[in-house]
Order: sequence, then C-alpha cells, then structure tokens
Amino acid sequence: MSSKIQEMIDKAQDRYLAADELKLLEEYVQSLPERLTLYRIIRDREVDLLQSVADRVPQELPNVQDNDIETAIKDLILVLRYAAMAMLMNDESFLKERLLKWLGELSGMRDLRRLNEALYKLLQQVLKENLSATQIALIQPLITTAQVAVIY
Repeated sequence: MSSKIQEMIDKAQDRYLAADELKLLEEYVQSLPERLTLYRIIRDREVDLLQSVADRVPQELPNVQDNDIETAIKDLILVLRYAAMAMLMNDESFLKERLLKWLGELSGMRDLRRLNEALYKLLQQVLKENLSATQIALIQPLITTAQVAVIY
C-alpha cells in the first residue's frame, strides 16, 4: 500500500476521511487488479524477460566481459523485483528507500555505465514487446527512476 495511503489512514484514526482522501484510496483500489496482474506477469516471466535482455547485450556492446554482464544483470534483477513491488504498492518511495541509494552507490564503485545504459534500454524494449500499454505505464516510471539512479 502506498505510503501516502498508509499515512492518510494513520492520520484519520479519529476522524472520517475527507473527499480527496477517499478519492486517493478509491483510485488505488480501482487500479489494484491491473497492478496485481502485472506483478504476476513480471514475477512469472522474470527469467524469460531478463534472459532476452542478456541475449541482446553482445549485439549492443560486443566487447563487454561476461562477468560484467552477469554482475549487471544481477543488479537488474533486483531493480525489476523492487520496481514490481513498488508498482504493486503504488509507492515509488519504496523503490527509492529500499534499493536505489544502495544500488547507486554500488554502481558508482564499478565502471559499468555503458553496460547499464544498454541494459536499461534493452529492458525497456523487452518490456514494451511483452506488456500492454497500460502495464508499461504502471512500471516504466519506476524503471526510469532506477535507471537515473544507477547511471547518472
């Protein structure tokens, strides 16, 4: 559940929710079936999606070492999992607090910028090939947030 919704519920313990608060809650509840569906798709197809990304790397960057690809893909797995959970909860702060600070620092210690740029580009392509436009709209902002934290 979104940290905004959790905070709203906590504050409303001694009062009823205001109209704008109810609207926020209603929007979250209405979007939950689509979020659950997308979460299941990502969970169930994670290996196929990321294998497709990894298979395309040599075409993008032919001189990259296999161990660098393996390390970067492991990081991308974490990003996809945390992005999926943040999407399910409709809470970008979950992604930022749990993963991105650590991952940004880790990426800064390794010189994998070109590889990460290619991986995120390929991940976006693979997701667009495998998800609906509505599903892309739910997950892409979170992937982009991770991309910015890791690369820039």
